[in-house]
Amino acid sequence: MTGNGAEVTDVGARAYRVPTETPEADGTLSWSDTTVVVVFVHTAGHTGLGWTYAHHAIVDLVKSVLRSAVLGIGVTDVPAAREAMQRAIRNHGRPGLISCAMSAVEVAQWDAAARLHELPLSRLLGRAHESVPVYGSGGFTTYDDDQLRTQLHRYAGEHGMSAVKIKIGESWGTSTERDLRRVRFAQELTGTNTALFVDANGAYSIGQAVRMGELLDQLDVRWYEEPVSSDDRTGLRRVREAVGADVAAGEYGYHPSYFAGMLDAEAVDCPQIDLTRCGGIGEWQRIAALAAARNLDVSGHCAQNLTAHVAVCTPNVRHLEWFRDHERVEETLFDGTLRPHGGAVRPDMSVPGHGMALKEPDSEPYRVR
Repeated sequence: MTGNGAEVTDVGARAYRVPTETPEADGTLSWSDTTVVVVFVHTAGHTGLGWTYAHHAIVDLVKSVLRSAVLGIGVTDVPAAREAMQRAIRNHGRPGLISCAMSAVEVAQWDAAARLHELPLSRLLGRAHESVPVYGSGGFTTYDDDQLRTQLHRYAGEHGMSAVKIKIGESWGTSTERDLRRVRFAQELTGTNTALFVDANGAYSIGQAVRMGELLDQLDVRWYEEPVSSDDRTGLRRVREAVGADVAAGEYGYHPSYFAGMLDAEAVDCPQIDLTRCGGIGEWQRIAALAAARNLDVSGHCAQNLTAHVAVCTPNVRHLEWFRDHERVEETLFDGTLRPHGGAVRPDMSVPGHGMALKEPDSEPYRVR
């Protein structure tokens, strides 16, 4: 398939590593830098960009497995390219790094197609909304009170966000008293006009998550993310049945079938889709449709400067996570990043594609592959 005659002529990839502002941690992981793999899809004098947050080994996967699968396919024939990649990875396994690589290639191809047609990406996809609400995210377990205060005031005050999220589940759920103290402190900082969300990153056992959830209900926490492992559908459902806050999970979903199982189990109130992991825009749309068929909203997980363009094209999107780490990385590496205003973000409709470009040579010091 060659669409309008413009074919994918080349695919490239590079990896970059950007240090965090300070050492960071959530309930189950700590880190001091963030790796992003940027993919370039070339066609007829235009280059599309996509990226994913994962190990730099994705560079080799793109070049050795996925590149040959999509070469020669019409740049607008993204479904054909997606199926070609799916066939190419049969013996390599879909979940994990392969799906992250596919996501970056697919998004880059959509961006290239939009640039070819001189259309904003969200215009090419077809918008359902002009903007998407965002909630401020960070609140790492390593933050002291001053750091948490500064971040939450920035989100709620400067950016007008109506919801903010902090991490709990410190040290695999062994510091619940500090978890609760930080939740109370965050509530005092944000007041009654800002909803408080929490994310345990799967740190708690089922019983512990239920007990913690009952206490969080008393503190008017509205969103309880990954109280147990996102793979534990039974555990998620048990927590969901026991607490008043919306239970959310799904950021580690690499295929629509993962979400189908989660939704069939009635495990969550709002599935989270990560555009840079799920397989790309087409798979995002399939997942959102699965949720819509059950009268559920979806939420966008991180990578906000890419995800905003797809979120506004999703009728049942609830909000988008404005994650501090990805905000820093994307502002460091790319020109054309977005800014939230009044608690929402709006794609730039004056530029083709998603409107972002790699900063060169400024990005070069961060390059690792």
